[in-house]
Parts: sequence; C-alpha cells; structure tokens
Amino acid sequence: MSQWDDIYCGLCQTILEKGIEVENRTGINTIKIPSAHFQLDVGKEFPILTTKQLFIRQAILEMLWIYQAQSNDVSWLQERNVHIWDKWEINENGDWLDEKTGNVLKHFDPSFAHTIGTAYGFIVKEYHLMDRLIESIQKDKNDRRRVLSLWQDAYLDTAVLPSCVWSSEWDVTGDTLNVWVHQRSCDVPLGLPFNVTQYAVLLKMIAQVTNLKPGTLDWSIKDAHIYVNQVEGIKEQLYRYKTFGSYPAPECWINPEITDFYAFDSSKECKDVKLIDYRHMGKIIFPLAQ
Repeated sequence: MSQWDDIYCGLCQTILEKGIEVENRTGINTIKIPSAHFQLDVGKEFPILTTKQLFIRQAILEMLWIYQAQSNDVSWLQERNVHIWDKWEINENGDWLDEKTGNVLKHFDPSFAHTIGTAYGFIVKEYHLMDRLIESIQKDKNDRRRVLSLWQDAYLDTAVLPSCVWSSEWDVTGDTLNVWVHQRSCDVPLGLPFNVTQYAVLLKMIAQVTNLKPGTLDWSIKDAHIYVNQVEGIKEQLYRYKTFGSYPAPECWINPEITDFYAFDSSKECKDVKLIDYRHMGKIIFPLAQ
C-alpha cells in the first residue's frame, strides 16, 4: 500500500465531507477546507499516486523549468510537449486572454509575450534562489535561514498567476536533507499530485548533489479545494481506493553520476529520472480551471 495514496484519498474524502462550497475568480465554484498538513518520508517511500496515473515526465520538466532553467517562458515547456501553462501564456500583444470568451483578463507589457510574467522561474533567477540554497547546504549545514520564497510583492502585479506553491524551507539534520513546502491555494485533484511528486524529486536531486540523504517532505496547504466539476472524478478515484486499496509505491531512480543540479537532463526525454515498477489504476481526466 502507498502511504501517499492513503494521505491523499483521506484529504479528498475530508474535503467532500466537511468542505463548504465557495465562489472564486475562475467562475467555477470550489468545495474547500481552510487548511491541511501532512508529512512524507521520501527516504523511505517515493510519493506518486497509484490510484490514478501521474505523468512524471511532465511533472519533472515543469519543476526543472522553474528551478533549473529558471524560466517563465511557456515555449520552453511546449518544445518539450508539456502544456501545463498554455492557458496562462501572455500573447504577442501582451494580453492574457479568457480561453472561453477571448476577452482580455489582464494586459502586460508586450515584452512579456509567451511567458507567464514575473512568476515562478523568474523569481528563482532574479534572487539566485537555487544557487544560494545549494551553497548554503555545502558551506553551513546548520544554517536555519534556507527559505526559498517565490512570493515577492514587487513582482505580483506583473505575474499572470502568483505562485501557488510559494515557499519552501530546507534543513539538514545529521546526514539528511528535509524540506517543508507551503501552498497558498491548492487544486487538490490536479495540482497537488503533481506538486508533491515534483518536490520529492527536487529533494532527492538536491540531496544527491550535496552528498546527503533525502528525508522528510512536510506539506502545508491554505485553502485546499476541489472544483465542483472535478467531484465525479474524485469520487471515481475514491471508489478505486476503497475497493482495491493502492499499489506499492515505485522506486524513483535518479542518475547517480550527476553531481551538479544544473546537469540533470531537462530535454524532452528527461533521461536522468525513471520510475521502477510503477503500477497504477489508469488516468482520470480532470478539467482545469483557468
């Protein structure tokens, strides 16, 4: 049985049973609870859902886009057949458009064309966040100031979507690297499975290049929600879980020859990360709210 499936399906059940329906900026209501927290031990079990299929290549490439390429350029992802951010791409006129009506949702300087503005990878690059993190781990394992904040007030107005996973805190305890991730708003059916697996891979990568072991991944969420048009898909996933349980978690292989975070393969093939014995119950299609 997969611990991550247990935690995830329990969270979904809690939202359906105890959540309240609210309106939000997308026009599609959500069922939400105010907060959630869980802990996973990445050193013992790699967290990827088995009650539905997760496409790890896309998940890893989005993570590398942010933290390795440090890019806000949507075409970087599209060239690798990753289309997660297509709905938030600024067009050549500097407009972010409503995909249904074609109306301008927000206007930007045209220099931001084909990006998501000053969010995610832009912030990582602007503040040299990864370089500072790795240098801190290598030089002072007892440092208690390893906070990577993607939430920078000066850049919020020029971001299409301010970072949902907005902060992470890193510590070394003994020979183990641990991380605590904070998420201000969480699309539980679509975003959370991707995000957790992404940060588990990031934790393993950073641990490897700093000669540490991967440890705990703590996750805190403010506003954990399910969109009302995702409820049937979640009920299907919960049916699978209650009927069949889950499969054992797979092993996540990371190329042991890589000693530099920036050397991990970020091509379309994503060759330096592989899942071993990943069994799952098939994909579930969830609508994505713009």
